Amino acid sequence: MSTIAVVVGNPQPSSRTALVAEEVASQLAARSDAEVLPTIELAGIADRIFAFPDAEIDALNDRVASADVVVIASPTYKAAYTGLLKAFLDRYGAGGLAGTTAVPILTIGSPAHTLAVDTTLRPLLVELGASVPTRGIAFPAAEVDDRARIIGEWVDAEYPRIAHALAS
Repeated sequence: MSTIAVVVGNPQPSSRTALVAEEVASQLAARSDAEVLPTIELAGIADRIFAFPDAEIDALNDRVASADVVVIASPTYKAAYTGLLKAFLDRYGAGGLAGTTAVPILTIGSPAHTLAVDTTLRPLLVELGASVPTRGIAFPAAEVDDRARIIGEWVDAEYPRIAHALAS
């Protein structure tokens, strides 16, 4: 069975960013029968993100790297992703996400940040070796209550590009 990991780089737990990321994972799983692994909310480990070694964080990094698909989500900070997310991803060596397919998501407060997901987060994931075959998702944070429909439209359009990663 294929697996989908979810990483949320919001410094606030139980955020709108987490709701959006979990909706993406849920809808991808519904189409593929993949298993969605427990969400990794970096807010819960922020105090240890720079601790080396840290067995729990190392295990989370391993979970992400071994997933077939990883949904990586962050609110937009300074037209990019959070430092918390960057610090977590910095724990990977070159090619550390090779063999993983990634879906980048940024929740945005302004349409001015729409391109940030593909100009900041996508290159980071590619640098780590992940395949990023779909458009990134720049999700308007104010529309979180309509996430099922908005994400459904994204999945309808993008699923053919990611289905291979979720094939059992």
